[in-house]
Amino acid sequence: MLDIQKIRADFPILSQKVNGKPLVYFDNGATSQKPQVVIDAISHYYQTINANIHRGVHTLSQLATDAYEVSRGKIQKHINAQHLHEVIFTAGTTHAINAVANGFAALLTTGDEVLVSALEHHSNIVPWQMLCERTGASLKVIPMNDNGELIMEQFDLLLSERTKIVTVNHISNALGTINPIEYMIARAHEMGAAILIDGAQATPHLKPDVQALDCDFYVFSGHKICGPTGIGILYGKEEWLRKLPPYQGGGEMIATVSFEKTTYADLPHKFEAGTPNIEGGIVLGTAIDYLNEVGFDNIAQYEQELLDYATAQLIAIEGLKIYGTAAHKTSVISFNIEGIHPYDIGTIIDKLGVAVRTGHHCAQPIMDFFKIPGTIRASFAFYNTKEEIDIFVEAVKRAKMMLS
Repeated sequence: MLDIQKIRADFPILSQKVNGKPLVYFDNGATSQKPQVVIDAISHYYQTINANIHRGVHTLSQLATDAYEVSRGKIQKHINAQHLHEVIFTAGTTHAINAVANGFAALLTTGDEVLVSALEHHSNIVPWQMLCERTGASLKVIPMNDNGELIMEQFDLLLSERTKIVTVNHISNALGTINPIEYMIARAHEMGAAILIDGAQATPHLKPDVQALDCDFYVFSGHKICGPTGIGILYGKEEWLRKLPPYQGGGEMIATVSFEKTTYADLPHKFEAGTPNIEGGIVLGTAIDYLNEVGFDNIAQYEQELLDYATAQLIAIEGLKIYGTAAHKTSVISFNIEGIHPYDIGTIIDKLGVAVRTGHHCAQPIMDFFKIPGTIRASFAFYNTKEEIDIFVEAVKRAKMMLS
């Protein structure tokens, strides 16, 4: 069991007031808050070992390099990657997906197919559209049902020998749906296709085991798992990372450079051009240490309690409809109230100190499927409480009364 008050004391931002009211932060799907240990680690880096990495013989450079590579090792262990060099630091999930999509431009041609799902964030749609436009490949979409679940029968029908890569999120950012990625990975491999899993929304709630999953790529962002912004991870199987060309050219990713020929560095540096977000890479390891100390089994159990409690409270409000009622989902609730624009609800409850997300959540095709402009999304984390949910529900009721 979690000591929630002790955990909340680790997050200084949670004690502040917004518009004169205690902050209720339910926008964790966009960005998680940061514990003091992470904030301190950022300051410690800049105060003690700030220097460029992998290039200097001086002491600070070596200390910074060691800290950066120790963090890479923590991430390797956390996701159970087979090799350290399969862990690539990126600027975030979007950067990681673009790196893979760009690499596949060298492998695809007219007649090939890329398979995405109807539940994707724009970051896992647009790079593949751009890839198909460059190569003449076709983009195919796995459809969803009214519960916000992917239709696996259609997925099986869409898979063919023309499918070169399948790309799907582990958990939907807009609806909270947990996708059956184990099945999808196995089926993609049966057809000889690679598969990329967007784990941006999954990694705050669970601990992925990339070897057990057998995925070819798994990507996620630091800012959603109590880490800094501007840092993320691309995991790739060694065979794929060696096969794909680098995404960017510059310093660090080279072995030799001449005007006649450049040869690339070995993994992981082949995909890490330029001076990286050194502080972010180091402190991402700190954030992962913190979450593992809390315990992902504890997090999953507690967040399920929050989800169940909030769902029961919200569905009792007349005219309120929840979008995303999958049998397997995480602590995200997207909803609307009949006749009221989601933006108006979000604006009013913000005045009451409640932070939620409104709009299409960078998942516009989902909103088009439901024929709505957007939703109000409340996304819960392990540092939230049932008492905060009560405040949130009362704020929604008050907003409804004011706008009806």
